[in-house]
Amino acid sequence: MIYFSEDKNVLMQNNWKPALQDVEEPNLFRDIYDYDSIPKVAFNFRNTPMNMPEEIWITDTTFRDGQQSTSPFTENQIVDLYKLMHKLGGKKGIIRQSEFFLYTEKDRKAVRKCMELGYEFPEITSWIRASEKDFELVKEFDIKETGILVSCSDYHIFKKMGLTRKKALDKYLGVVKMALERGIRPRCHFEDITRADFYGFVVPFAVELMKLSRESGVPIKIRACDTLGYGVSYPGVTVPRSVPGIINGLQYYAEVPPAQLEWHGHNDFYKVVTNATTAWLYGCSSVNCSLLGIGERTGNCPVEAMCIEYASLKGSNDGMDLKAITEIAEYFEKELQYVIPPRTPFIGRSFNTTRAGVHADGLLKDEEIYNIFNTEKILGKPPIVCIDSHSGLAGIAYWLNAYYALPEEHRIDKKDPLVAEVKAVVDDLYAHGRTTVMGDDELDGIVSQLEPKRHKELEIFGEA
Repeated sequence: MIYFSEDKNVLMQNNWKPALQDVEEPNLFRDIYDYDSIPKVAFNFRNTPMNMPEEIWITDTTFRDGQQSTSPFTENQIVDLYKLMHKLGGKKGIIRQSEFFLYTEKDRKAVRKCMELGYEFPEITSWIRASEKDFELVKEFDIKETGILVSCSDYHIFKKMGLTRKKALDKYLGVVKMALERGIRPRCHFEDITRADFYGFVVPFAVELMKLSRESGVPIKIRACDTLGYGVSYPGVTVPRSVPGIINGLQYYAEVPPAQLEWHGHNDFYKVVTNATTAWLYGCSSVNCSLLGIGERTGNCPVEAMCIEYASLKGSNDGMDLKAITEIAEYFEKELQYVIPPRTPFIGRSFNTTRAGVHADGLLKDEEIYNIFNTEKILGKPPIVCIDSHSGLAGIAYWLNAYYALPEEHRIDKKDPLVAEVKAVVDDLYAHGRTTVMGDDELDGIVSQLEPKRHKELEIFGEA
């Protein structure tokens, strides 16, 4: 069949529509996933073209998948985080949606309070089981879109649900029709897509969904869920592990528009951010994430990481307030008692911190030498130096300038006598067995003891 592609502006030919393969035995891809060894990456060198949509965005699952991995949020905590997410995403809604549970009274109260804020973005959506009661909950809250679990690998169809592919397909389509009849926009979560028979089940199912979408006039969405983080972004990798292959295949064979495609990944193999970005690059408008990447096992793709990815790909923040990333991290630490590994990019306490004297010397001369970007301007987090036995004169000088917030005309050079005095005290401490990093209060006390008058002057200069 030849048809004109609206997004590529050329004639396309597609003479093959994969049909459902209702096999008797499950295809578990044992040559790739034999379970007793590391999953294998296989290539067929079928490279797919990059095809990034004109518009891309982020959706959030902090209050659904994310909340399943942490101590349950209180009602007020959910509202607070939702407000911060709104601030981060900006007026253009780069963080387009956020999905919620509706099962407990606490979650329902939180949803009501979030709705009362009147924000256009993130739009509140839900996640439900395929039951009449759950659909009624969605209608009660007048939520326009809901996620529906439609597991698509034979691991789930045969082993978990005890169904055949045909029975699973019929069941799923029945649930989707139920949603459409109630005026609810379905978002179908293709669970475990990176272990699914792509041409034997995934594409045929997607084809049927797109038929329903055209008939109903409702944009049915497909969320491609890399449930165990098996997705691979390398060119020429075979499906089911190929992220480019999955996104391109859903578009080409099932004709799923970019705006109806969403990627949901996990970080089991350290690939979650790269895979999400790859999904964008190959034609998926939406990537599903959670704040700080919280989620089952190794977690989801971090919202804050994809905000930075968005800005790097688009060359613009598009109204995002990236300083809200720091506010969100601080909220997690202070309010939720959540421990952020210190070297976590963008949010960890040490992500723009150095201890090495040679790096501190570079920062002292020009922070651009060793800082990834203007972290103070963009994230509200200036680069800092931690003082230990390796910091040297440059490290102590940088710490003095940063801690006392000294203006340019009063900045301290590493040749200043005060720097040498402080270093002598620090060196003596480590020579006598100290192993921990020097604290800010501790260093401030040393300066105060060494030169009380100078200490007062530094405080005055910093406040000026």
